[in-house]
Amino acid sequence: MNTNAVIAIHGGAGTILRASMSASAEADYHAALHAVLSAGQRVLADGGSALDAVSEAVRLLEDCPLFNAGRGAVYTAAGTHELDAAIMDGSTLDAGAICCVTRVRNPILAARRVLERSEHVLFTGAGAEAFAAAQGLEFVEPEYFHTEARHRQWQLARGQQRAMLDHDGATLASASSPGDDDPTPHEPIDPNRKFGTVGAVALDQHGHVAAATSTGGVTNKQVGRVGDTPLIGAGCYADDATCAVSTTGSGEMFMRMVAAYDVAAQMAYRNVSLEEAAHDVVMNRLPKIDGRGGLIAVDARGNVTLPFNTEGMYRGFARIGETPETAIYR
Repeated sequence: MNTNAVIAIHGGAGTILRASMSASAEADYHAALHAVLSAGQRVLADGGSALDAVSEAVRLLEDCPLFNAGRGAVYTAAGTHELDAAIMDGSTLDAGAICCVTRVRNPILAARRVLERSEHVLFTGAGAEAFAAAQGLEFVEPEYFHTEARHRQWQLARGQQRAMLDHDGATLASASSPGDDDPTPHEPIDPNRKFGTVGAVALDQHGHVAAATSTGGVTNKQVGRVGDTPLIGAGCYADDATCAVSTTGSGEMFMRMVAAYDVAAQMAYRNVSLEEAAHDVVMNRLPKIDGRGGLIAVDARGNVTLPFNTEGMYRGFARIGETPETAIYR
């Protein structure tokens, strides 16, 4: 049995919004991350698989309106929600992914079913929803994904007529005021300059690793746009021989760099440590094409790394029997 079992999670990376650094907002995010880590930790402590641990962690992140996945997902240019997710089992290299779904409550569970019950890896749009329905997964009305914070963010982006990744955080603060029912009245990381994805990686007591990633995409994105999240090797990768990786960032850049796989490849072909490989991808290679964001990774020895090249990244990790550690800023 592996005594180094561990789970790590992220909830997106981006620019810290100084005006929003209220103690209560930080506490809400830390509490949410802590709760998710504790749930994943319990799965591992009970002898569950890494695949089970990352599935449960990402499902809970999808259900939490603080993050851009599932409930709380951002809006497309058409005022809709399109969700993507992927999951990979390091013990078999089996993988499953879905993209552009609009009514599946938990996209990560649909991706898991693709992994387990389909000869394919990736389903899109109507085909993905038909597959999820055939698997008996829970569907919701599109309104389920709505939160006031994301809707305001979208309205602001529409006014600027662009996908919202590079706005000055002060714009949102001056353009709107939080509503009473807003679950994110003050986000520690600027919602206009945040790469909103959630993910989890884990090593179980049997020595196997797994990774899972889920997202609502980019605010005001064109309908049908797909980023790195559901692409195996870009937003998600796992191989017992090297590591498990989940990314968050400027999706197009992570796709072009095949960022998640690159960490594993460097470990395999350069024979470097998890830490060195992840650092090279995030700090050296991605910035060359203006790639911003970060990743979380774990290897088969229980080493964990959570590098990012932005000001902040919602993140944390937990080992069996230890108190979960969470962080937002550097």
